[in-house]
Amino acid sequence: MTGPQDDKTPSRASSVGDVSGENSAPRAETPSLPAQDAGQSDAAPWGSPWGTVEAGWDGSDMPPSPPPSTPNEPSSPDDGGMPPVPTRTDDLPAQQTAAQEKTAPPQDDGKPMTLMEHLGELRSRLIRCCIAVGIAFAACYGVADILFRELRRPLVEALPPGSKLIFTALPEAFFVYLQVGLVAAIFLASPFIFYQIWAFIAPGLYDEEKRHIIPIAACSAFFFVVGASFCYFVVFPFAFTFFVGFATDDIAAMPSLSEYLGFALKLLIAFGLIFEMPLFTFFLSRMGLVTAGLMRKTRRYAILVIFIIAAILTPPDVMSQLLMAVPMLLLYELSIWVAAACGRKPKTATDEAVKSDGTQETA
Repeated sequence: MTGPQDDKTPSRASSVGDVSGENSAPRAETPSLPAQDAGQSDAAPWGSPWGTVEAGWDGSDMPPSPPPSTPNEPSSPDDGGMPPVPTRTDDLPAQQTAAQEKTAPPQDDGKPMTLMEHLGELRSRLIRCCIAVGIAFAACYGVADILFRELRRPLVEALPPGSKLIFTALPEAFFVYLQVGLVAAIFLASPFIFYQIWAFIAPGLYDEEKRHIIPIAACSAFFFVVGASFCYFVVFPFAFTFFVGFATDDIAAMPSLSEYLGFALKLLIAFGLIFEMPLFTFFLSRMGLVTAGLMRKTRRYAILVIFIIAAILTPPDVMSQLLMAVPMLLLYELSIWVAAACGRKPKTATDEAVKSDGTQETA
């Protein structure tokens, strides 16, 4: 059965027919859609942007108008009514941007290095060092006999007249000359090697610190050579005279080539490394890891460690230990002065106040 309302309300088919031109009679009033069943959601025939047409809040047949947008949530057809999200880096505070830039020192091209790039850089530095040592070895091996003659001079002068060095294996003399040429090549190429070491650390430093790479490399080679020279001219005569003094009429000292070379090289390298102490202190103090006050406070423990290191690196006699421990103590005191002069200065209350004022002005 059809009620009286069915005569007034056109069906969906008739509405479509009216739109397509089948029924050209004008409509006197705006039609209202029939009641929808539960679970149905048909769109309005005229394409209303609000979905289904329902009765308005005032009981009229007109669709409800959309709620007004608040000032804090602007709506536009382009962004779909969502507030804009700032994604530009210049919208961030200046302090945050500066902190992000200072987190990791950039390279020359402005991009931080990855792990594979660090490994590739290390490989290239090692290859350059090997090439430099190879070139120096080709030059030093031709004069290895002259170098070894100078190296064994302190021992020959300490031995009784007519004493000679011996070798007990057939290839021993050949390998000794190879070692002498290799060690001389490393000494000759040491400035270039130290430069490559500091250049590998350079990507982790700032521009102000990179300017010190070449002077630090030169100082590293200089201190190493000074330490080896101190061992050759000061330690060797005292040590060899002390050891040869145990010879008697029945006991003759007959050192072999390989034993003497190993003993001499160990002392030369040990003294060369301990003379790098002021330079290492300079580097650590600039990083803020070591301070002059800390070194003064731990002086008693440093003295104990110095004598232990001297006992390990030198032969088991008091004279050799003292000849290494005394220079290390002097170098430790020199390192304290280096840390006090070149170390990172602690922040004072004035610096904090200036920094806070600058932050407030920037904000």
